[in-house]
Amino acid sequence: MLITQKLLDNLTAQAKASPRLRMNLDLRNSPEDKSQRMLNALEPGTPLPIHRHTQSSETVVCLRGHLREVFYNAAGEVTEVIDLKPEGECVALNIPIGQWHTVEVLESGTVILECKDGPYEPARPEDLR
Repeated sequence: MLITQKLLDNLTAQAKASPRLRMNLDLRNSPEDKSQRMLNALEPGTPLPIHRHTQSSETVVCLRGHLREVFYNAAGEVTEVIDLKPEGECVALNIPIGQWHTVEVLESGTVILECKDGPYEPARPEDLR
């Protein structure tokens, strides 16, 4: 599969039309694939709760647009804010396993590549704030 500007444009159009203001495209070879790889088109205002992943770290690459990753400690206090944009100082990051975080989408048309270990598991209540 080629990841082209046209593909990103189509994914962004789907995100804009979605009530959640986001849309992902699964890049795995099959549902049995032992990883999570996806493109995620995100629009400003998409609801993204503070959460953590207890089974995997998460790699995020900003392909286009602009977003902000916000890290929190166990008490819910902001510990770090990282801006991601293709032409910026930081274009990608790895979120450690168990790190509380959220994303603020700052620009329409933002698309990221997300990668995690293991199959998809829905968030558990104790991993959401």
